[in-house]
Amino acid sequence: MTPLAAALVDWYRGNARDLPWRAQGFGAWGVLVSEFMLQQTPVNRVIPLLEAWLVTWPTPTALAAASPAEAVQRWANLGYPRRALWLHRAAVEIRDRHDGVVPRDVDALLALTGIGDYTARAVAVFAYGDRHPVVDTNTRRVLARAVDGRSQPGPPARSDLDRMAAILPEDRAAAATVNAAAMELGAVVCTARTPRCDLCPVRELCAWRAAGYPDTGDTRRRQARYEGSDRQARGAVLAVLRDAAPEGVPVDAVIADWPDAAQRDRAIGTLLADGLAETTPDGLLRLPA
Repeated sequence: MTPLAAALVDWYRGNARDLPWRAQGFGAWGVLVSEFMLQQTPVNRVIPLLEAWLVTWPTPTALAAASPAEAVQRWANLGYPRRALWLHRAAVEIRDRHDGVVPRDVDALLALTGIGDYTARAVAVFAYGDRHPVVDTNTRRVLARAVDGRSQPGPPARSDLDRMAAILPEDRAAAATVNAAAMELGAVVCTARTPRCDLCPVRELCAWRAAGYPDTGDTRRRQARYEGSDRQARGAVLAVLRDAAPEGVPVDAVIADWPDAAQRDRAIGTLLADGLAETTPDGLLRLPA
């Protein structure tokens, strides 16, 4: 085991947060749902909704039997509600293609709606114990600093998987722990804005620290602010539809007092295009049935 991997494993064993999806026997479906929910969403917002989701739909087949509208409604305030539709479609695909069992093979996982390199490998590693590199934003930041001596990672690239694979032990259990530890370190210690280097278990091995913490720039794409954005308008429309009767509400009545009428119309149009809303023959707007 490399010195970096060994330091990560030792630190993780004594410092890992107690999170639901890390519990023994949490199951592949629970891991998959948690990974969908955790994309760009803080852990503290995910946990209560994840637990409620799994009580309602404890299996992919249970979710597949529900309507897309129910999935979008239950998604509540997690943001990026297309993930709810994608998770519902993935559940239907798991039921129809895999007899209701979340597949173990990475390629089979990648073939499901809404699943990319990170989620596929996270399920294979954390649910099934297979050996693969798992790379999220936090992992990329740890590698950029500890290995490359850079203050921030570059844009995501396929080579990230190879770079993570290079530090994984051969033992599958140890490799899974290194994957989890790198993610955890980036989430709670090696953070983007205020890294807690004095608490870092790999500080003696860190190339960025050795170089004197240089600011090497940040080339990642910035997300536009939420306030006043089309995303905010979309969220406001969806909030109305979640609270509305199943048959829907008149289109003209949806956030009728929104300060920018063109933005309101654009928000409704993009929700229709994304399949997150639909119109009825009576001219009502509702969640997808």
